[in-house]
Amino acid sequence: MITEVAAAHPLVIALRQESSSWLQGAKEEFGELTIEISADRVAHVCRYLKEEKHFERISTVTAVDLYPAEPRFQVVYHLHSISRNMRIRVKAAVGGESPTIETVTGVWPGAGWYEREAYDLFGITFRNHPDLRRIMMPDDWEGHPLRRDYPVHGHRYDYMERGGEQS
Repeated sequence: MITEVAAAHPLVIALRQESSSWLQGAKEEFGELTIEISADRVAHVCRYLKEEKHFERISTVTAVDLYPAEPRFQVVYHLHSISRNMRIRVKAAVGGESPTIETVTGVWPGAGWYEREAYDLFGITFRNHPDLRRIMMPDDWEGHPLRRDYPVHGHRYDYMERGGEQS
């Protein structure tokens, strides 16, 4: 849904003129625009935002787990136009069964670290990422600790199997 206030925003107008299928929603709150786009167009829309609308800098890429809702995840990009002194938030919904979205490292190479963090902590795969591997957790770590269904205690170590006492 595009709110009435957001519909009048010059960036929303430009995105709608560029392609009517790009925007799935938009709202403006606290002086900041949030746009929701289709996950299958994320790299294309981000390239447009950088090249045509001068969002030169990506501040972060993160995710939100909406479990048990479906689509389960929202991948969130915070963009900054230094030349226009403007910030926007871009969200793309990704399903929970096999969460996958295109990488934006071809647009902002620095996004690679942020995408690796989202991969490691949420289990979201970034298609065509140049080096998608864990960045925070050990390589043999089970699961993704920022998922809402991840056990609060972590995955228990089976002490009895290793000859220890169970606590």
